[in-house]
Amino acid sequence: MLTDLRIAGLGVISDAAIELGPGFTAVTGETGAGKTMIVTGLGLLTGEKAESRLIRHGDQRALVEGRLSADDAMADQVADQGGAVEDGEVLIARVLTPSRSRALVGGAQVTVPGLLDVVGERITIHGQSEQLRLGTADRQREVLDAFGGPGAAAELDAYRALWARHRADHDELTQLRARAQERARELAVLEFGLAEIEKVDPQIDEDTALQAEARALQSVDDLRVAARTAVTALAGDDDAFDDAPTALGLVAQARKALGAVAEDDPEAAALEQRIAEASFLLTDAAGDVSSYLAGLEADPARLEWIAGRLAALQGLSRKYGATMADVLAWAQGSAEEVGRLQGSDDRIAELAAAVAEQRAELERLASAVGVRRRESAARLAALVEAELAALAMPHARLSFDVQPLPDLGPHGADQVTLLFAANPGSAPAPLAKVASGGELSRVRLALEVVLAADSAGHTFVFDEVDAGVGGAVALEIGRRLARLARSSQVIVVTHLAQVAAFADRHFVVHKADDGQVTTSGVAEVAGEARVDELARMMAGLEGTRAARAHASELLAQAHAD
Repeated sequence: MLTDLRIAGLGVISDAAIELGPGFTAVTGETGAGKTMIVTGLGLLTGEKAESRLIRHGDQRALVEGRLSADDAMADQVADQGGAVEDGEVLIARVLTPSRSRALVGGAQVTVPGLLDVVGERITIHGQSEQLRLGTADRQREVLDAFGGPGAAAELDAYRALWARHRADHDELTQLRARAQERARELAVLEFGLAEIEKVDPQIDEDTALQAEARALQSVDDLRVAARTAVTALAGDDDAFDDAPTALGLVAQARKALGAVAEDDPEAAALEQRIAEASFLLTDAAGDVSSYLAGLEADPARLEWIAGRLAALQGLSRKYGATMADVLAWAQGSAEEVGRLQGSDDRIAELAAAVAEQRAELERLASAVGVRRRESAARLAALVEAELAALAMPHARLSFDVQPLPDLGPHGADQVTLLFAANPGSAPAPLAKVASGGELSRVRLALEVVLAADSAGHTFVFDEVDAGVGGAVALEIGRRLARLARSSQVIVVTHLAQVAAFADRHFVVHKADDGQVTTSGVAEVAGEARVDELARMMAGLEGTRAARAHASELLAQAHAD
């Protein structure tokens, strides 16, 4: 239930606050005073679209705040949004600026869907748009389903959940079947590539190592000449017929010369020892070069094999990756994709079985939902017709025509049409085609009164509920709204005194004009002030004795019921 409402900078309202309570609250005022802004503000609190044009001229922002009584369920929802409940109430707000709007719940900024989670099921606004929506098949089906009670709601929820799963599985199955040929081609390409790679069996960095070995094999003759020259220079050539000096021979001569005088001079002995060490090093080097020379043998067969192997590896790199590591990574990913593609046939069979099973269950649930709808249709129509009779439409006939659809849909297998006839000689026809504005208003109100039994604690906001009616009909509308207010909070914006007289609280939107800016405010009226307002609404005359007497009589009659 709404306990407080504050509006600032919205439309023509500068700053207005209303203390609300249970029961029936009426909001009245002269045409153009800004009554519509009350409904607009409440609409913003329920998540309606915020537009910068709603900001009052000259103001930088508009603010709408509402305080709601919070039960345990609502407290949990507020906590989920990051907000807080204080003293059993939660503050809901919308803030509009020229560039953006914000929604707040319990002090926490939330998204509009988050606001709807908290407020959507607790406040219902009925304006001209809702009256028009009542003429649509979807809204008529929703009304009938709402009357079905918890059992119907549970069956419908089960159907909708299964329908969503069925559509997802059906769409996946359709896509898999449509891509069967494409999958087969993709699988053939991947399997060919994997077979080609498996046949070559590449190793990481194998191509780099083989290229280095090939370069070594191709230059073996140059390497042998260099190694033989080095060996000859160090130790001589056993096959040569000359006595060319060698490094080892010259070092030996130097060592021998210094060794002859080593006993005569310690320094010469030290030099002789150093030359001996150099001789040992040169001997080792000569041995190593000889071994290297012995290992440098030409291998044309190996070189030819390497060339063939490199060609095979390069063929893989052209198709599957710049390096052997890339080729092997492609093979790993492709093997996984092959497994997925090969599993598609199993998935198709699994989905086909699931879709068939879901279809059978959907048909069963749709049948149960249809049976409940037909049962609800007869009972709801009878109750609404009784309400319409009380609203000065004694001959009105109303029925919910429930016909099977050609196929299952997201809400079952039924087409619901609300048929209406206002007069005895008229054939029932779709409500939207035959009902006038006043008749639509009364049908909508009759439906709300009937459905109110399951709406205890709900807040209903009515705008233009009395459009196109007056006199005795208006009195009955006021009486029905008062009855609805026994179990729910009812806020009505009205221009009829016959309706406003039934309210428990009465607020008047008044406007002031300083010659430049029009400003509206909201004030509660009671006692003689309320009589004056009702007199103005009935006769357009304030303070006349006859008008006030009529207003007093109307109030007394309304509250004697």
